[in-house]
Amino acid sequence: MPPSKVSAALARARLGVTSIVFFTVAAAAPETVVGGGAVSGFAVSGVTGIPLGYLAIALVLGLFAIGYVTMSRHVENAGAFYAYIAKGLGRVAGTGAGAVALVSYLLILVSLAGGLGVGAADFLRQVTGSTAPWWVFAGVGLAAVAVLGVLRIDVNGRVLGVLLLAEVAIILTFDAAFVANPSPDGVVLDTLNPAQLATGAAGVILVIAFTGFIGFENSTVLAEEARNPRTVIYATYISLVVIGGLYSLSTWAMTVATGPGDIVAQAETHSTELLFVLAGQRLPGVLVTLGSALYVTSLFAAMLSFHHVCSRYFFALGREGVGLSWWGTTSSRTAAPAAGSLTTTAISLVVVGLVAVTGIDPITYLFFWGASAGALGVLSLVMLTSVAVLGYFLAHRDHGHSRWRTLVAPSIAALVLAVVLLLTVVSFGTVLGVEDGDPAAWALPLGFLVVFVLGVIWGVTLKRVRPWAYARIGLGARAATVQPGKETAGVR
Repeated sequence: MPPSKVSAALARARLGVTSIVFFTVAAAAPETVVGGGAVSGFAVSGVTGIPLGYLAIALVLGLFAIGYVTMSRHVENAGAFYAYIAKGLGRVAGTGAGAVALVSYLLILVSLAGGLGVGAADFLRQVTGSTAPWWVFAGVGLAAVAVLGVLRIDVNGRVLGVLLLAEVAIILTFDAAFVANPSPDGVVLDTLNPAQLATGAAGVILVIAFTGFIGFENSTVLAEEARNPRTVIYATYISLVVIGGLYSLSTWAMTVATGPGDIVAQAETHSTELLFVLAGQRLPGVLVTLGSALYVTSLFAAMLSFHHVCSRYFFALGREGVGLSWWGTTSSRTAAPAAGSLTTTAISLVVVGLVAVTGIDPITYLFFWGASAGALGVLSLVMLTSVAVLGYFLAHRDHGHSRWRTLVAPSIAALVLAVVLLLTVVSFGTVLGVEDGDPAAWALPLGFLVVFVLGVIWGVTLKRVRPWAYARIGLGARAATVQPGKETAGVR
């Protein structure tokens, strides 16, 4: 039997704008992106325009957000991309999108667990000289996230708020030190020159920059638990401004510290230690050590945020009969999606365990490849959602919104995102840092196509064998109004 209305209900009106901003920005993991992703981007790509890329992607996603948050006032569902695509492109496309979303976010979650494990082990060695296996810290991190995952959502918001504010404070402290003590080149803006996007490196710049924004879209996942629809709208725009501004400022400040011409060479030499090496040359050691600790907590905060996203996607699919009905149940005490949370934890522990047992490099194959693959899946969903926004508002013309919000902005966003997606697929080998012809460069993108097709096949199957579940797709909290055995003729 499907879950009851009570067990299929998330907590209402618990999250305000600030809490949702904490969730979305924490998911982006600012210090991890600046100290890890951006530095790796400089080293792998050999280009210096990463700070400009963050600004460009912020503008593109700002266009996307116009239609995205407008549609959020009409579609309230914890499985955001899945529901939006189902409403705009059809239920079958929605089940395909739901499969891609789950795989993408689970990949990102386990990649963060790998990064946390290695980062915590390195920090322990740095501070005490002791060593411990990375998987111990990854397991402890996942266990802590599992406990928080079944507590009240507003409690988690406060935890993320404390971690995020500390993380941003140390990043801004580093930025100020870099600009106050620049390289012999002085404080220059070379890496923000728009001409860099007119070169052959534009694709790599945009692809690397986009990976830093993964998580901004999670505001709508929390829509059912927000105080009102405008809460989600404000939180989405604020998150984009904070993420884009912080990334661009911080990566530019690093190029000021090294000199624009030396950032690539120093990134290759110091790898993800570059941020702390530069800070150590300008600030007291205690602040550098604190920054290293907050790098680890940045990963933990991102893990916690993405855990909530995964558990809510499981919940949405279970509530609507697309997945196991058990997934659609919530805790009677906290209204958290407990079943989805437990499923997310179990999958994460299994993946981390397999990586540990096989002995493969957790940084390369779990942290870096997992995050890159997950980002590719999310980029695909963002592009499809732009198209779905168009489809939804063309089919529902009595919406009362302007053509700019429902047609023009989503159209431009869809076209630009399609170009970015194409560039991502073409340059995915460069993003992964593999040799030309390496199977991973095409196998991972192809894998998402396979996942989407399997999801589509499942949608077609539901339409034939479980029409009541098919009719529920995208309905969110109203899914319980469609019961097994009821007439569903005419549902497409």
